[in-house]
Amino acid sequence: MLFLLQLVMGILLILSMAGYMQFVRRVLAIRWEFIPIFVFSAIACIIYFAGLAGQLFIGSMVVLVAGLLLLRGRVVQALYQSKRGPWFFPFSLFQWSFLGGVFVFLLILFQTELTHYDNFSHWAIVVKEMLSTNAFPTPNSDLIEFKNYPLGTSSFIYYICRFMGHAQSTMLLAQGLLIFSCFYAMFGIVSEKKRFLLYAFLGFGLSTLSFFNLTIRITNLLVDFLLPIYALAMVAAIYQYRHDLKRACIIILPLAGLLTIIKSTGIIFAAIGLIFLVYNWLTNKQRASWKIGLAVVGTITGALLPYFSWSWRMATVFHGVDNKFEGAAAALKAGKTAEQKWQILELFLKSSIDITTRPVLGIVIFQIAAIAASIVAYVVLKKKWNLWKVLIALNVVVLLYYVGILALYLYSMPVDEAIKLAGFERYASSIVVLFAGGLVLCAAVDIERTFHYRIGEVPDYQAFKTVQTKRHYQQGIIACVALAVTILLSEYNGMMSITSSYNKTLPYEVYSVTGDRWYTGGQEDTNKYLFYGSDRDQQVTSYYMQYIGRYFLYAPHVDAIVLFYEDNMDNLLSNYDYLVVIETDSNAEWLLKKHYGIDVQKGIYKITHSGDRIVLTLT
Repeated sequence: MLFLLQLVMGILLILSMAGYMQFVRRVLAIRWEFIPIFVFSAIACIIYFAGLAGQLFIGSMVVLVAGLLLLRGRVVQALYQSKRGPWFFPFSLFQWSFLGGVFVFLLILFQTELTHYDNFSHWAIVVKEMLSTNAFPTPNSDLIEFKNYPLGTSSFIYYICRFMGHAQSTMLLAQGLLIFSCFYAMFGIVSEKKRFLLYAFLGFGLSTLSFFNLTIRITNLLVDFLLPIYALAMVAAIYQYRHDLKRACIIILPLAGLLTIIKSTGIIFAAIGLIFLVYNWLTNKQRASWKIGLAVVGTITGALLPYFSWSWRMATVFHGVDNKFEGAAAALKAGKTAEQKWQILELFLKSSIDITTRPVLGIVIFQIAAIAASIVAYVVLKKKWNLWKVLIALNVVVLLYYVGILALYLYSMPVDEAIKLAGFERYASSIVVLFAGGLVLCAAVDIERTFHYRIGEVPDYQAFKTVQTKRHYQQGIIACVALAVTILLSEYNGMMSITSSYNKTLPYEVYSVTGDRWYTGGQEDTNKYLFYGSDRDQQVTSYYMQYIGRYFLYAPHVDAIVLFYEDNMDNLLSNYDYLVVIETDSNAEWLLKKHYGIDVQKGIYKITHSGDRIVLTLT
C-alpha cells in the first residue's frame, strides 16, 4: 500500500514539474536546455525560504499543487484552442541521446545506497531529520554536528523525498536531477542546433569531467561537483542570451541564489557566474540602458538574498553554537605556530604541483590542449579563437581559488586537519571541473564560429564549403561520440561496481543489524548505544561507524569500541542502554560468554541490571 501511494505521489510530482516547465516555456520563452535547471533551482529556493519560515511541509504542498494547477490549465487551454500551442515538441537526435544516457545513470542511482563518510556525518542525516521533523535543524538537533552547512540542495532533496519516499536511492535520484539538468543547460550554449558535431564535441568534453570527479562521485550526496557545474550552467545561459541580458538575468537568478546556499564556498562559484554577467553587460551595446543595468544589479542582489538569509539564521537562531572549524576557536585566535604554517605551506605546494594527482593532471592536460587548439586554429584554420583569452582568465580563477584554499588551511581549519590537508583533493577537483568545463564550452563556441557557412545562409545540402569539409565533419562526429561513449561506459562500470559491492561495506553491515529507523514526529532515540567492531581502515577511530550508527538508529548517543578490557567491562556497559555487535572476534566471544553467559553474534543486546549483575539480552 505504501509503495502504491509513493508511486502515485511520484507521478503527481513529475506532472507538477512538467506544469512548471510548460509555464516557464510559454511565459519566458527560453530554450528548453535551461528550463529544467531553472525550475529545479526555483523550487529549491522556494522550499528553502519556506523552511526558514518554519513551513517546510506546507511550502512543499503549495509548490506541488501549484505545479499541478499550471499543468491542468495548460491542458484545458490546449483542448479549447483551435490550433494547439507548443504543448509537446519533437525530440532531436541530441535530445534522445541525452535523455537515454540520463535515464541509464538515474536508473543506477535508484539502486544505489550511501557509503561515503560525509553522507552520514552531515548530508544524509540532515535530510533525514528534515523529513522526520518537517523542519530545518535547530540548536537542539543533537544529531546534526555541523549546523552551519547551508541547506540549498537539502531543501530540494527534501521536496522530492517528501512525496517519493525516504529511501537513500531517492535522495541520490533527487540530487542526480540537479546534476544532469546542469549538464543539459551547458548544451544550451550551442546556437546552431543542426550542427550535431557541436553536441558530440560537448558530449565528449563534458564527459571527461567525470574523470576528475572520482573523489566526489554522484553516488553520494556531496555537493562539491554541483558547485562548478552550476557555475558552468550559469555561464552557458549568460552567453546564449548575451544580447538579451534581461532574459539571462531571469534565468540565472534562481541558479545563483541556490548556488550560494549549496555550500559555504558556493558564494565563490556564484561570484564567477555573476562576474561573467557583469562583463557581458559592460562589453555589450546594452550597457547604456538603465533597465539592463537595473536588471543586472537586481539579479546580483536577489542572488545574494539566500546567502545573507542563511548568515542571518546562523547569527540569530544559532548564536553561540559551535560549528565546524569553530570548536577550536580559542586555539585559532592565538594562531598556528610558524612551524605548523610552514609545514602546511610546504605540503600544500607539493600537493598543488604533484602531476600524479588528478587535479594537477587535469589542469596540465587541458592547458596543453587549449594552447595546441589555439595554435592550430590560427595557423591551419586561419581563425582567431577566444580560447586563449578564456584560458588566461580561468588560470587567474584557479590561482585565486588555490590561494583561498591555502588561507583556509592556514587560518580557519583546526591544526590536526590542516597539517594533513584534509579534503584537499575534493576542493581541488571542484575548481578543475570548472577549469576544464569552461575551456570545453569556449572551444564549442569557437568551433561553431569556425564553420564557413552559418545555418540558414545556404540550403542544408550546401552547408559545407567542400565535400572534404563534410567528410571531416562526419569523421569528427564519429570520433567525439566514440570517445564520449567510452568515457561514460567507464563511469557506468564504476558506478555499477560501487552499487554491486554495497553488501561488503560498513554501512551495509550496520544496516543489516540496526535497520533504518524513522520515528513519527522526528523524536530522537535518546537511548545510549555502544557499538563493537574492528578498526579496519580506521572505521572506529575516524568515527565512521559511529556516524553510520547515528544515521540508521536516529540516535545522537552512539559510541564504539574495538576491544573489551575484562577489568572494566561491567563499568563500561553500565553506561549504555544497548550493545550493538557489528563484528565479533574471539576475544569478545570469550569475554561475553564468561561474564554474561551469551554466545555472542551480530545483533543488538539490551543492557539491564539484575541486582549487581549486568544482563545482556538479544533483541
